[in-house]
Amino acid sequence: MLTQIKGLHHVTSLAANAQVNSDFFTRTLGLRRVKKTVNFDAPDVYHLYYGDEVGTPGSVMTYFPFPHIAAGRPGAGEVGETYFAIPRGSLGYWKGRLDTLGVKGLQETEVFGEKRLRFHGPDSDGFSLVETDDDRREGWLHDEIGAAEAIKGFHGASMRLKDDGATRELLGFMGYEKVDSKDNWSRFAIPGGNGADFIDLETVPQAGYAREGAGSVHHIAFAVEDRAAQLEVRKALLDTGYQVTPVIDRDYFWAIYFRTPGGVLFEIATNEPGFDRDEDTAHLGEALKLPARYEPHRAKIEQLLEPIKD
Repeated sequence: MLTQIKGLHHVTSLAANAQVNSDFFTRTLGLRRVKKTVNFDAPDVYHLYYGDEVGTPGSVMTYFPFPHIAAGRPGAGEVGETYFAIPRGSLGYWKGRLDTLGVKGLQETEVFGEKRLRFHGPDSDGFSLVETDDDRREGWLHDEIGAAEAIKGFHGASMRLKDDGATRELLGFMGYEKVDSKDNWSRFAIPGGNGADFIDLETVPQAGYAREGAGSVHHIAFAVEDRAAQLEVRKALLDTGYQVTPVIDRDYFWAIYFRTPGGVLFEIATNEPGFDRDEDTAHLGEALKLPARYEPHRAKIEQLLEPIKD
């Protein structure tokens, strides 16, 4: 069993409009945009990162906004919902705020003993705000959102699977422990994690398979401290029979990827070097940052990208 994984690192999804996406996460949810860069494989598409003050692993929601992309179709084989942690007692504030701002899909519920508020993102993305007691992380303070309400980071995420058997085994191998179950749901937690500790598996054997598009999660990333730990995890996964990519430099972390038995794309990402490697902390997410190989083409890339108004 692996011991290097410390919870979620980031979740990366697809969107249809960069401006709408940026407005929703920075203004509606009050997260900080900590990086404005481009998709490494499609430099005419933004890669936007949102999180706490410095983009701490376990707080970062990221997006590829592809103009004119078709809407995704929910189904089996994907991340169904991403959970954000909020302070105990703030659920009412958030329900009022999101309702006033016209956010769709609002639903109060309780899952595994936790009070939560479900809602949809601009592309019908699935999210929940979950009240927590012992989360010591500090959220990014927005003009209208104080410390008593600010999102602290991820709480976890859920996956919809036709059969969860192989994924349960994989999570156990990755260091997760099963902590609860109810009906067709099972909950797993990483001991001593970074706060973004929970993975819930929903078994939906009769569901059709998801179709990726706007609102879909592209991949879910798990955090390890450094490259040495990442290499240990990679070797263990390869030895177990998983097809794992080589280590890829993503500028702000190092990444490896593999497809899970249930169809979800997993990433293992390092906590180093962080989002302040090329920007002062006070100005994270303001300037367009390009991977070194695209810097000579900056003028052309900037012409292709629709400007985002802050």
